[in-house]
Amino acid sequence: MEIKPILSALGRHRVAALLITFEIALACAVLCNALFLIATRLDLMRVQSGVDESSLAIVALNGCDGCVNADVNARALAALRAIPGVRAAGVLNSVPFGEIALNAGIRLEQDGEHYLGVPHFYTFGPDAVAALGLRPVQGTGFAPEDFQALDGFLPPSSRVWITQALATHLWPGENALGKSFWSGDSRLQVAGILAHLAHPTPGGSEDGAAAQEWSVVVPTRDDAQVGTYVVRADPLDVSRVAQAARQALARAIPEAVIDQARSRTLGELRERYFQRDRAMTGLLVTVAIAMLLVTALGIVGLASFWVAQRTKQIGVRRALGATRGDILRYFQTENFLLSTGGIALGMLLAYGGNQLLMHYFELNRLPLFYLPAGAALLWAVGQLAVLGPALRAAAVPPVIATRSA
Repeated sequence: MEIKPILSALGRHRVAALLITFEIALACAVLCNALFLIATRLDLMRVQSGVDESSLAIVALNGCDGCVNADVNARALAALRAIPGVRAAGVLNSVPFGEIALNAGIRLEQDGEHYLGVPHFYTFGPDAVAALGLRPVQGTGFAPEDFQALDGFLPPSSRVWITQALATHLWPGENALGKSFWSGDSRLQVAGILAHLAHPTPGGSEDGAAAQEWSVVVPTRDDAQVGTYVVRADPLDVSRVAQAARQALARAIPEAVIDQARSRTLGELRERYFQRDRAMTGLLVTVAIAMLLVTALGIVGLASFWVAQRTKQIGVRRALGATRGDILRYFQTENFLLSTGGIALGMLLAYGGNQLLMHYFELNRLPLFYLPAGAALLWAVGQLAVLGPALRAAAVPPVIATRSA
């Protein structure tokens, strides 16, 4: 089909053509960024915690004035281990999807001024490591002497485990085992690498989604920390054990208050943490669908108006030998040209909008494959939207030309 007559016809309806083009451009810009945000949120919600969430629960104290760490931990662990169904219990500072306990910048040189990120430092007692079931995929486990007291927030020197994600970030293309890095005045040597261990707030740290698995495990003596405990139980029994653990600690340590918000199963902690992300994803899906519907209705309305305006012209073309297929292809081609113009402009707007999101919300750069994906979706919507009016146009009989004369 020749394009020139179609362009000539669009030139005679310049304002309407520009309006629908700008509508498609806006829809393309919003759609591409919405699809990217939806995919980013879904990917974040699929983050691997690195521990057996279905078997673990946390119970935490909210303050204990005048308490001695060793005494409180001894009473807490004895009470927890006495609960039927508890397989292991230990002391730690936090877990994935729990509260942030210690975020700190790291550098590769002791006197270096350039920080390479802000991972989360987990301080785990020996029984906590066993309860969580953590094992490095490379390197060695911790020896009893590795579990030290804390000097400030970290030991002066310590063998640690880091995640593969953090190792790749710090030493891309290199083996991280045996290498050292610094946080404050503490020298930390990589003794093992974990396949996964999520940050307590994946995607919510200073380094954004890229740091969702930037975690460091520091072996720590039980008496160096107090107030947060992990218990391991059968997955089918973990909810009952979690409730029993809260009751047991309340009896064993009456001078402390149980932190009900933090004392949950890990499954519940994950569910609560990603609640806003699920709501955001639902909102973005709604916005994307609304934009597609508005765009489709705009195309239907404009195409219907043009069919009504061109009824006589269509009848003449039919009388001169144009088939129904010719009329159908005419309107579909016309819509395709309008959509292409709008999509081209929309891609520029999508890229510009992504730059603003990167600047103000620390979002990642929009991958280029979202642009053709959004374009294909809008082309499909445009062709489906114009199909009804185009079919009505194709059904105009040749006799209309003489009746309208």
